[in-house]
Amino acid sequence: TSFVNEAFILENSVLDYIKKNKPDIIVKGKEYEHRFNPELEILASYGGKLLFTSGALGFASLDILKKEFEQTTYALAHSKDYIARHKLNSKKLVRHIKAFKKLKVLVLGDTIIDEYISCDAVGMSQEDPTIVVTPVANNKFIGGAAIVACHAKTMGAEVNYISITGEDDNRNFTANYLQQLKIANHLFADSTRVTNHKIRYRAENKTLLRVNHVRQHSISKSLEQQIINQVSEIIDDIDLVVFSDFSYGLFSPHLIQTLSTMCISKGIFMVADSQSSSQIGDIGKFHNMDLITPTEREVRLSLADFSSGLVVLAENLKLKTNAKHIITTLGSEGVMIFNPYENQLTTDTIPALNTNPKNISGAGDSFLITTAMALKVGANIWEAAYLGSLAAAIQVSRLGNIPIQSDELIQELNF
Repeated sequence: TSFVNEAFILENSVLDYIKKNKPDIIVKGKEYEHRFNPELEILASYGGKLLFTSGALGFASLDILKKEFEQTTYALAHSKDYIARHKLNSKKLVRHIKAFKKLKVLVLGDTIIDEYISCDAVGMSQEDPTIVVTPVANNKFIGGAAIVACHAKTMGAEVNYISITGEDDNRNFTANYLQQLKIANHLFADSTRVTNHKIRYRAENKTLLRVNHVRQHSISKSLEQQIINQVSEIIDDIDLVVFSDFSYGLFSPHLIQTLSTMCISKGIFMVADSQSSSQIGDIGKFHNMDLITPTEREVRLSLADFSSGLVVLAENLKLKTNAKHIITTLGSEGVMIFNPYENQLTTDTIPALNTNPKNISGAGDSFLITTAMALKVGANIWEAAYLGSLAAAIQVSRLGNIPIQSDELIQELNF
């Protein structure tokens, strides 16, 4: 395993080996604890220790937990009907992906750190009906708008990232991760908040509990102006701006309007997503976007309409936001594309391409950035949405946010 430095068959005396190599710790089975152990005298001579264990949770168990994050679960099934309807060509889609490297992308949004704490399930407490677990390992991942920036980078684009963080270790974790990917990051520290941190406790491949350490108050006018100034410095060298809103206080109406006006004046492609899961967002505050990708719930919340059909909702959201393209994400049912042109209503759906998802977290983020970049490099909405769906299918095949590589997308274009 990854925890073993050396494995061998000992042919000589164990005592001779200990005298020669002086190991710090010797581990024996629990059954030896009350027997005579000749190793003790030798260990005591140089300060070594003898431990006994029943192996309740050993290195093999930790390796299994590690593999849970490393392994992917592919059950990808292409939508042959959709491919036929829109005459999608795999070679053309590959060309679009390869063109991502020409893009210069700016992502603005809320940074989130996703942490998974793997636990050993102990059982029920005898004092009260409480599940008892023992944490044995933890894994941290970049999330929120930061993973959107990472996807863009690993799929080939040059990326700038602007966000607000707390003054804490998770800020450093974020900065180091982005620097390793060579993403130009501008993280503005806010002493009134923590870096958004979501902790999931898991046992036996199931999430037991999620704890959110977040702040949702609006940023100060001073920080808002610093962001505007930073965008002004780099905007002339940007092709695509992504507003990745998780509703934790970054995007005020004034900031959105100022940055949108700046982008429109320079003809820059704009896309937006505003998430409403445990928090409440409003995709309707983003106007004149080239693409928005809300969930059905987010559309209904924005319009205060909980009875109309999806097509009516999309049409009304377009009237409210003047978005060029609206794609409603539908979870396990896939996505619905709303593409009005020449005064006609055109819609289509793509079913979820991964029929056996391992973890749905992050699917919307990968869909948004992949679809946006595809549109920017010249793909039509049908091609772009399919590439986005493919990226989402790859993302949900693994646990934790891992940036998608362009080669992963290309590898799956085998229809």
